[in-house]
Amino acid sequence: MFILKGEMLKGIPCCHRAYTAGFIMELRGNKLMSSTQETFSQKGQKNSNQLYIVLLAGNYLVKSLPERIFRKLPKSFSRCEIPACGHLNQLEYEARTGRACKPPPQSSRRKNFEFEPLSTTALILEDRPSNLPAKSVEEALRHRQEYDEMVAEAKKREIKEAHKRKKIMKERFKQEESIASAMVIWINEILPNWEVMRSTRRVRELWWQGLPPSVRGKVWSLAVGNELNITPELYEIFLSRAKERWKSFSETSSENDVEGVSVADREASLELIKLDISRTFPSLYIFQKGGPYHDVLHSILGAYTCYRPDVGYVQGMSFIAAVLILNLEEADAFIAFANLLNKPCQLAFFRVDHSMMLKYFATFEVFFEENLSKLFLHFKSYSLTPDIYLIDWIFTLYSKSLPLDLACRVWDVFCRDGEEFLFRTGLGILRLYEDILLQMDFIHIAQFLTKLPEDITSEKLFSCIAAIQMQNSTKKWTQVFASVMKDIKEGDKNNSPALKS
Repeated sequence: MFILKGEMLKGIPCCHRAYTAGFIMELRGNKLMSSTQETFSQKGQKNSNQLYIVLLAGNYLVKSLPERIFRKLPKSFSRCEIPACGHLNQLEYEARTGRACKPPPQSSRRKNFEFEPLSTTALILEDRPSNLPAKSVEEALRHRQEYDEMVAEAKKREIKEAHKRKKIMKERFKQEESIASAMVIWINEILPNWEVMRSTRRVRELWWQGLPPSVRGKVWSLAVGNELNITPELYEIFLSRAKERWKSFSETSSENDVEGVSVADREASLELIKLDISRTFPSLYIFQKGGPYHDVLHSILGAYTCYRPDVGYVQGMSFIAAVLILNLEEADAFIAFANLLNKPCQLAFFRVDHSMMLKYFATFEVFFEENLSKLFLHFKSYSLTPDIYLIDWIFTLYSKSLPLDLACRVWDVFCRDGEEFLFRTGLGILRLYEDILLQMDFIHIAQFLTKLPEDITSEKLFSCIAAIQMQNSTKKWTQVFASVMKDIKEGDKNNSPALKS
């Protein structure tokens, strides 16, 4: 930092010292000050000529300063008192030899100017140079009016942006207060009495608003349950088995089976997992090679392929495991992961059970037509079936399609309501973008639903989800799904395009 010393202002008129000090203090961070500082340190030369160098730097830089720092030079601070930048060597020559140099010839263009216009204000409001025609009264008034209008418009924008920032901060503060108060309720009242309170109306309403991040993992674990009775010790057993298989795969390049594992299984457990990990939330970098959670994600996916060889690894699993890792410890994340994938809907999709998948699509279309009949007919006219967009949403539980914080809130209610909420969320997304989708053709709809807009907010989405009625002719989701299964078994297929093989 440049330190201003009193002796640096000697030999300068009092009216100029304040400006000199102001230049130095305002321009401390400017690169040009480093050269000025070096000038003061050269062999102890501390005479009055060095002060003119400081003034020179100030005069040079003031042209680029914003209006708020310095609008224009006073009359006494005119160019005739300060040498131009090109004559810096002449000053040094005078200081060392004592000989005076001839002053540079003055330009006739500016001889009647007491100062140079140094801002937009000066350029608009000051008189023209003497060699140009003077402004008329009407033109000067018009310029003044235009300038005042520009200033007023700029102030309006600034006030509007300030109000917008204030509103955002107020909403954020309100949200943080709500999360903090909800966290106290969850920790002190709900979690200690989980089995009794989980189904109460108060808890369900609080649940809908989103779980506090500090209790989210715990609530997910309790809601998903552990019907498979997996223990941390069991996870360690399957993890060590996975590591042995990886080691065996890396040591052999033969086409023969290793411990009964085919070449296809090797590819699934090694190459596919490795490839998917690098593509899991790439913007976070925490799951990439060398990231803090890369090995944890690899371990959970590898252990699961050993635990469920009938399912193996399927693309999309890495996103589900990653979300669980962000909210739970490693062993708990594996337990929740295995139990979550054991649910009927997830098992049908990850085992690629086409008949069951078609039943889910058919049930979805029943509620699609009930809630969004106009969009349903538009999709039907293009033969656009739910499998085109629903598969990716269901495989990753929306963690790939939605922003991570919004996906976690979808997971909150999914853990509360089960598979029904996954399809309700899908209808909520379609409702949110209904007007846009109605203007699109097949290709653009498929592209849009595959990559949803990034500016989607939880307030807008959940208001659309809340408007979706999961009831058809007094039948709820489970009843409609059971009815679809019965119709298919009897051979009476629905007219839905999704059911046509």
